[in-house]
Amino acid sequence: MNLERKIFSKLLAWKKRADRKPLILKGARQVGKSTLARELGKIYPQYIEVNLEKSENLALFESTKLKDIIDILFLRNNFSRNNETLLFLDEIQESPKAVQLLRYFYEEFPEIHVISAGSLLEFTINKIPSFPVGRVEQMALHPFDFEEFLMAIGHTEAIKQFQTIPINGFAHEVLLSLFHQYTIIGGMPEIIKKYVEDKNYSNLNLIYNNLWQGYKDDVEKYAQNNTERRVIRHIMETAHSEKDRIKFEGFGNSNYRSREVAEAFRALDLARIIQLIYPATSTQVPIMPDLKRSPRLQFLDTGILNFAMGIQAELIGLKDFSDLYRGKIIQHIASQQLQAIHTELHYKPAFWVRENNNANAEIDLILAYQKHIFPVEIKSGKQGKLRSLHQFIEQSEFPFGIRMCGNSLSVEAATPASGNSYTLMNLPYYLAGKLPEYVAYLVSQ
Repeated sequence: MNLERKIFSKLLAWKKRADRKPLILKGARQVGKSTLARELGKIYPQYIEVNLEKSENLALFESTKLKDIIDILFLRNNFSRNNETLLFLDEIQESPKAVQLLRYFYEEFPEIHVISAGSLLEFTINKIPSFPVGRVEQMALHPFDFEEFLMAIGHTEAIKQFQTIPINGFAHEVLLSLFHQYTIIGGMPEIIKKYVEDKNYSNLNLIYNNLWQGYKDDVEKYAQNNTERRVIRHIMETAHSEKDRIKFEGFGNSNYRSREVAEAFRALDLARIIQLIYPATSTQVPIMPDLKRSPRLQFLDTGILNFAMGIQAELIGLKDFSDLYRGKIIQHIASQQLQAIHTELHYKPAFWVRENNNANAEIDLILAYQKHIFPVEIKSGKQGKLRSLHQFIEQSEFPFGIRMCGNSLSVEAATPASGNSYTLMNLPYYLAGKLPEYVAYLVSQ
C-alpha cells in the first residue's frame, strides 16, 4: 500500500530543477522519510539506496574518496553512469563524513541526484567541522495531516469539499466525523496504514507502544550523561499529563533542577519528539517568541499523545472535541495541522500571551499575515467568552479574528466591551490545515 504525501510534489519540482542541490529530508523517526525517497526513486531509471547504519556502508564513506565511492556504488548495482540516477543516503547522521561529502556532490557530481535523511541529524551537526551550508537544501517531513488522511482512506469527495473555499455547509457533518477519526489515531504512517486496512482502533495499541518506546530508546542514546538520560526518560513518562504551559523546575513532580530539565527538553526538541513552543508577547509583526515565558509542549503526533494519556477510547463517539481536557486535544491537533503544511525546518506554531498584575490573556494560535498578526482562538462558547481575543484585537487594531470550534462556517460582527467591533469568523476546527487560506479569504471579503 502506497500512502500519498503532499510533499511529493515538491520533490518532483526539486528533481526537475537544473540548479538542484543535494536534499536533506529531516523529521522524527517513522514519519516516512525513507518511504518517500523510495517512492521518488521509482520514477528514476536508476535508484541506489545506502543505509549508513550498516557497517560496510559506513566504512565506505568514512575511508574512501568520493569519486571511488560513486564508482563502487554504481558497480555494486550494475548501473551505468550515463543514466539518470537517484542516490538515497539513509540515516546519514551516522556518518559526519558523509554529511560533509554532500557539498562535493553539488560541486563535482551535479548530475547525480542525492537525497539524504536523518531523523537525529541535529545531534551530529556539532561533530561536523564544516556543515555544507549553501550547498544543500533541506525540507522537513511531518506526520500525515488531515488532507493526507483523506487521501489515504480514498475519500475523494471529502477531499474536494475540504479544498473548496469557502467550504460548503452540507459537507460539515461528514468532514467533522472524518476529522474525529483522524484526531483519535493521529498521523503516523504505520498507524494510518493499519487503520486503513481494518478500521479497528483496538489493533493500533501495539504500534503506538512500539513507536513510543522506540523514541525513548533513540533519544536516550544521544543524552550527554546518565543524569540527562534519566531526565529524558522522566519527561517522556510524565509530559502527557501536563495541563498547558510548563515550568522546568521540578517538572512532572520531580526533584530535577531547571537546567537539567531544560537540557533534556532541548534533546527532545532536536529529535522533534516533544517540541517547546514559546509565546509571543507583541501584537505586531514579526512574531518573536519570548524565551523568558513559560512554553507550551507540542508532541510529534496527537495520536501518540492520546495513547500516552490513555483517552482514545474516551474520544470515540464524541460529537465535539472543543472542550475535551480544556480544549487541549483540539489545540494540539490544530497546531499539528499548521506545522504539517510547512516544510521549512524551523517553523513552529505560535501563540500569544499578555501577563501582568491586572489581567492575563492568551491566544491559542497566531499567524503572520502581511503586516499584521492574525489571532485564532480554539474553543466553543459565545462571544462573551472571547475576552482574550477582544483584548488582542483592541491592542493590535487589526479588526479580524477567527474562532475555531465544532460548528459550521459562519462570519459575524463581534462587539467587545470597548464598543470597537471587528469581523469574527467561526471556522470548523477540521480546517486548521487551511488556516492561511481562510485568513486571506476573510480579509478579502
